[in-house]
Amino acid sequence: MQRKIRVLVAKPGLDGHDRGARVVARGLRDAGMEVVYTGLHQTPEQIVEAAIQEDVDVVGLSILSGAHMTLVPRVKELLKENGAEDIVVMAGGTIPEDDIKALKEGGYAQEIFTPGTTIEEIVEWIQSVVKTA
Repeated sequence: MQRKIRVLVAKPGLDGHDRGARVVARGLRDAGMEVVYTGLHQTPEQIVEAAIQEDVDVVGLSILSGAHMTLVPRVKELLKENGAEDIVVMAGGTIPEDDIKALKEGGYAQEIFTPGTTIEEIVEWIQSVVKTA
């Protein structure tokens, strides 16, 4: 029996709008994944600590505040510092194309989903990058 994919969905920074994050978390759960939702106003340190404690495969960062160029790299750096660089980082929100390119090319986020992405697309992507044996 394959183990379930474990995903942590987090809202870093001061952004107070979490409807999209909750919709994604519920959709991933409905697709059979184990989901931990950290709630609003999380620091990168809190997110990484939770990701390690919960032994997740993926960290999903939902950012609408415009702070993605600071928050996403900080989470990735902290994962590496804590020996958890094998955790996949994805992000979502209102992120401009140029910033998406920079975050992906810099190795900070393996994928970035923008408004209009379906839950099915996110599920398929996660299943394609996380191996559960």
